[in-house]
Amino acid sequence: MKFLLKLLLTALAVVVLSQILPGVMVDGYGTAIVVAIVIALLRLIVKPILILFTLPITIITFGLFLLIVNAIIILMADFFVGGFNVASIWWALLFSLLLSLFQSILFSLLKEER
Repeated sequence: MKFLLKLLLTALAVVVLSQILPGVMVDGYGTAIVVAIVIALLRLIVKPILILFTLPITIITFGLFLLIVNAIIILMADFFVGGFNVASIWWALLFSLLLSLFQSILFSLLKEER
């Protein structure tokens, strides 16, 4: 149940960011949900492989290259989802940074106090 709620919150963040950033476009709420699912799957499957392949440059840049890996994940989601468009890698980088920020804020609302 919590996973579905996180997907819906991610979709909400995608819609909000598409309204804020001129280089990012989402056709509608259904597309935003598909984008959230695709990003979650890409982060689960593709991101560890990319991190493994880019490990030397990630070590040399003290981990800053992981920002580019996140932008590549966003561009891959752009490729796979029809109604989602990101203008360039720079917009993807900004989108991934802001999406991570929004997700941390929204997911902190889901934390249960013990």
